[in-house]
Amino acid sequence: MKSKTVEIMDEEGIKRALIRIAHEILEKNKGAERLALLGLQTRGVPIAERLAAIIKEIEGADVPVGALDVTLYRDDLSHMRHHPQVRATTVPFNVENSRIVITDEVIYTGRTIRAAMDAIMDLGRPQLIQLAALIDRGHRELPIRADYVGKNIPTSRLEWVHVRLREVDGIEGVTLGRSLDRAADDE
Repeated sequence: MKSKTVEIMDEEGIKRALIRIAHEILEKNKGAERLALLGLQTRGVPIAERLAAIIKEIEGADVPVGALDVTLYRDDLSHMRHHPQVRATTVPFNVENSRIVITDEVIYTGRTIRAAMDAIMDLGRPQLIQLAALIDRGHRELPIRADYVGKNIPTSRLEWVHVRLREVDGIEGVTLGRSLDRAADDE
């Protein structure tokens, strides 16, 4: 299958977007008090860790970071062709009355975020839940939106967005691709 890819963000673009998001989080929450970041496995976790480091630089506050796997909360679990890999969930803070910011690399249909909110509510009742996504590609199937977005990339359903982060992939960047074979089949 042939595909065409275009670079959307490089390492510096990702860094700038995360710095902006960190400032927006602090502004909207009036500081870092009771703030906690919860990264979705896999690439949302390093995004949360990077945001926590930036917030530490800006505000001088240590913001707790957790990792959340929502695999078992997904509404499409029975429809998956492969066996999903369940990763660790680590929440090293009390969810009760926390101001939680879920972090993920891409928001698409909103179903993963719905699963994340279900998982969080099983842990306790936060004061509020917000969402930070590096990329918003549209196509929501649920009434969910990101509070903080690094970049909005309008896409077709035939396109894909691939985020690569140094901590997971060894390289850094965001690409937009389209399968030329699928595109030809659909036209």
